[in-house]
Amino acid sequence: MKWSFRSICSDSRYYWRLAGGLVASLVLTVLPVVFAESDLAGLLVVAMTLITVAVLIIFAAVANGGRRRVTLSVLVVYALVPAFLLMHFWVFRDHARWFLLSSAYEAKVLAQPAAANGELKHVVWDGAGFAGQDTDIYLVFDPTNSLAARVGGRPPVRAVGLPCVVDRITRLESHWYAVMFYTDIFWVHGECT
Repeated sequence: MKWSFRSICSDSRYYWRLAGGLVASLVLTVLPVVFAESDLAGLLVVAMTLITVAVLIIFAAVANGGRRRVTLSVLVVYALVPAFLLMHFWVFRDHARWFLLSSAYEAKVLAQPAAANGELKHVVWDGAGFAGQDTDIYLVFDPTNSLAARVGGRPPVRAVGLPCVVDRITRLESHWYAVMFYTDIFWVHGECT
């Protein structure tokens, strides 16, 4: 094979375009996870993944030799990222949202007066639902970190300061937790309705 400055520049541009497209696709995949409604976010992750995989297949089909191998390798690795994201959707969503939106939610929770019945301070953090079935996730402030012992527990999870059993508890950082209630169970005035 003959090497020339032109072929090196051409390969360099190809790889930069490939890398730029992947970064743009990952950003467009992750942003909905943070900012869109949870049900829509999952659909957008799948849609962006399918679009990117289709584009990578087209790139591989028109590429030659080394470019084709690199493009197919990137395709395999890229397909694993959204698959992992969807398998751990709620954990990733909770942590990504916490990283970007925590200050506004912290202020809402900490502005609440302390409950006399030992109930933990909380606000609605996220939710999901389909066909009239609503699932709420609450952001909970636990000053004693008593919920830490219940993180990752098998459902149903019971904890002091929560009015009823819940599906899961995720620790976001010290004293802050995302608590997913069961479908159509809501935390209203210290009780589950």
